[in-house]
Formats: sequence, C-alpha cells, structure tokens
Amino acid sequence: MKPLFTWAGGKNKMLKKYAPHLPKTFDRYIEPFLGAGAMFVWAYKQNPDAKFVLNDTNESIMQIYQAIKHDVNNFILYVEQLQEQYIPLTKIDRKKFYYEIRHEHAYDYESWHKTKEAATLYFLMKTGFNGIWQINKNCNNRYGTPAGLLTQKSVVFNKDNVREWHKALQRCKLMVGDYNQTLRLANNDSFVFLDPPYRGCFTQYGVDFNDTMQSEVVSYLYKAVSQGSYVLLSNRDIEDNFFIDQLKDNMTIINFDVTYTAGRRKKLDDNTFHAKKAKEILIIGNKN
Repeated sequence: MKPLFTWAGGKNKMLKKYAPHLPKTFDRYIEPFLGAGAMFVWAYKQNPDAKFVLNDTNESIMQIYQAIKHDVNNFILYVEQLQEQYIPLTKIDRKKFYYEIRHEHAYDYESWHKTKEAATLYFLMKTGFNGIWQINKNCNNRYGTPAGLLTQKSVVFNKDNVREWHKALQRCKLMVGDYNQTLRLANNDSFVFLDPPYRGCFTQYGVDFNDTMQSEVVSYLYKAVSQGSYVLLSNRDIEDNFFIDQLKDNMTIINFDVTYTAGRRKKLDDNTFHAKKAKEILIIGNKN
C-alpha cells in the first residue's frame, strides 16, 4: 500500500530518516493532520491490527478517504471513466480536459453524488501540479491547482492500491475538523504523529498556520505525552529557535538536512527556481 496521491510536505522521503525513532509496538495510531497519510501507511504495515484515528481539517481530502472506505466500487468506476477519456488525448487536449473537469468540480458538484465529487477531485489531484493544494477564487474557492506535466502513459491511478486502502480504512475512525478532537482518544498505548503545515508555508492548506497555532500543536504533544502516548512532531527549522524554545520535559529535538523541490524553492534573479537546501525537525515526546 502506498499513499493515494502526491502531497507537498508528505513524509514518504523522510521515513528512512525517522526509522530509528519510530515505535516498535503500539495498539492505537492517531494522525491529526493526515494529508496523504504516508506515516499512516507505515503504521498500518507495522501493525494492521491496531486501531487508527485519522483526521484532517481539509473536508475534501477526507471525503476521498470516506468514499474509498464506504463506496470503493463506485469511486473506482468514476475515476476509470475520467481516465478512459483522458488517456487517449494529446497533451494539449489533456490540458484542456483537465481545466474543463476542474471547472465542473468547482461549479457543478452540488448536483453530484458525494462519491463522484470525491472521485473527480482524486482524478484532478493525480493529474494536477506536483502535489500542491491550491484554492482559487476563480474556482469557486475550491480546488484550483494548475495542471501537471500530464505525461501518464496508460493509467492515472492504481486501482489495486485504492482497494488496499479500502481494506485498511475499515480499521480507521475518520474525522474532519480541529485536530484537538483526537486528543481525547490518545492513551498509553498510542502512537501519535503530528504533521501540521510547516511554518510560513501555504502549500498544504492555502492558509498561514501561524506561530500561535504551532505553539498549540506543541501543547497538544505535551498533553498526549502526559496521557502516556509516544508522540512525534514534524516541522521545519527556520533558524530562529522557535521550537527549541517550545520544548518541555520529556521532549527532544532532532534536525535533518533536506532539499525542497516544491512550495519552498529558492527564486533566482531570472525568475526561475531551483531546489532549496533546508533543515527539518522532529520533536520526540515520550513519557518513558
């Protein structure tokens, strides 16, 4: 099983670096900022018999997971119908098709079945630009990410992977809203992974997750640790000691060198971009 879609800030590439700090055992996994769920994929493989609590404030993303959990056959059917129209097209026509579907998703969705709405968004995310989540006014304040490279050869999505997610999601409690609602479900058998939007970053939610909110997430970590949970918090280091100053008892911080290729690239004098070297942090909270 792999993440269903690319997501800016997703943790696929970080899992090897996190490996020494991941728990060997847990009976409950809680992820309050789900996104594409790369860490959930790891947790499910680690212990498929655990109980899982998955939350995100992005209702549209969670609607995709809900549709796959409860209506997977129709979800796949809708995506396949779009895929069959898209694959034979030239790249120019694919781009035109993408923007037509994006417009329909923005303005016609109220007459659609919820599964069709979720499947259409999933198709757009699979063909959109580089895992970026963008909300545009000209898209009715709905998904407005530009088209991607549009180079798919024969398929847009892996339906076997979707079915694997369907199976995994049967063990999941899916929640939409404030991440704090998941705290009451944490206990001394829980592994909690916190991956809020990076400081000063607009690529995940289209809003600024300000420092007051970042401090609240650290407070969540402290409360979860106090309840006996093992907690990891991922973010980025912008060299102002913000997270170091937030540390409390039973918290440690680790730095990782990374390269950003989307959302946080460095702009050159000629208005082109190149990958930007940076540091990410992992805060570990462990009662023991």
